[in-house]
Amino acid sequence: MSTFNQFMRITSEWFIYLVYVITLYYLFISFFGLVRKKDYSKAAPSKRFAVIVAAYNEEIVIGDMMDSLNMLNYPKELYDVFVIADNCTDNTAAKARNKGVVVFERFDKDKKGKGYALEWIFNKIFEMEKKYDSVVIFDADNLVHRDFLMEMNKKLCQGFKVVQGYLDVKNPTDTWITGSYSIAFWTNNRMFQLGRSNIGLSNQLGGTGFCVDVEILKKLGWGATCLTEDLEFTCKLVLNGYKVGWAHDAIIFDEKPLALSQSWRQRKRWMQGFADVSGRYFFRLIEAAVKRKSFVAFDCALYSIQPVIIIILGISSTIAIFKYALGVMALLNKTNIINYIYSMNLETAKIFLLFFGIFQLLYTPIILILEKKISSKILLYYLIYPFYVITWFPISAQGLIDKNKKEWSHTIHTRSVKINDLEKPN
Repeated sequence: MSTFNQFMRITSEWFIYLVYVITLYYLFISFFGLVRKKDYSKAAPSKRFAVIVAAYNEEIVIGDMMDSLNMLNYPKELYDVFVIADNCTDNTAAKARNKGVVVFERFDKDKKGKGYALEWIFNKIFEMEKKYDSVVIFDADNLVHRDFLMEMNKKLCQGFKVVQGYLDVKNPTDTWITGSYSIAFWTNNRMFQLGRSNIGLSNQLGGTGFCVDVEILKKLGWGATCLTEDLEFTCKLVLNGYKVGWAHDAIIFDEKPLALSQSWRQRKRWMQGFADVSGRYFFRLIEAAVKRKSFVAFDCALYSIQPVIIIILGISSTIAIFKYALGVMALLNKTNIINYIYSMNLETAKIFLLFFGIFQLLYTPIILILEKKISSKILLYYLIYPFYVITWFPISAQGLIDKNKKEWSHTIHTRSVKINDLEKPN
């Protein structure tokens, strides 16, 4: 029994120390997101944008998205909207054409998914007589703030080649799942995206609401055709010495799944993509970090192994709970109490749990207040939010196991939301 106790003690200590390091690292980055310096600089509209909307059976929402793009506060002659109706079997293409935009229909049963669709349309745009400075990527279920292109134009004029916008949620109070997504996205925007931007690291592309300089795209090629094409292209950019910029005021409203089952499938797909990309890029990024003494590459490498980090957190939590259970049993039986208390490493575990509890209970609501996202309903969802967080553990494990599977999870849309229905963003 003493050998088992020794094994549990050493294993738990290693996991706890690893969790400490990872938690402190991300906490350090998040502190730089607490302060947001408003960018009051202005840039006259000059960049020409090819706005691309990827769509798969989106007839319910495509019209609302087109309306929001047609209402952008940017000269009409400086941007064109292109819709990819990718393997659609509904009226997506017709409804988009009725809004006066250019629609390309693509049918390819072997190369399914957004990554392939984007690569296909990029080649068409490169061959067009009209030339663009940047391509902007959206999903069909998005809504776009009027100033989005103005903010992207500003960032491009400042010298950025790739820029990610602020990912907001257009249905945050529909269900506790959409509320949990919203809390996660809002806090990530402020704590990690803004935090990284403030200390000069590369931001992470979020799948939608980002722009890429056309010349960079031609030089590097897209080639991001896995389940998380955004992460794959981010890693590719960082490996080639580029950083993703951040535009906190370029706001996109994304639709989130309503039910846990749908959310589970979507997040599993994300974790499958992460596992796939990290397997191909993690060690290359670490090598680049060492050779170039690049903290940007190191941070990107660490970000790419999110499923592993989440599983480590899950294992460490399970070990801590198991150890406490053993301790309680020992106290109840009044046998081997000293050995069990010794194996539990109580002080270390208590310090971590206290720190983590304070972080969850106080820090996240502070971020929501700073982002002006707090409301009575969001606070109610925040009480349920820990359950949403816990579901990441099995989802990440499934993602690692099924990393070679390429099935696509499509968000089912149930209603129409207009850009004017949303509250004015901060």
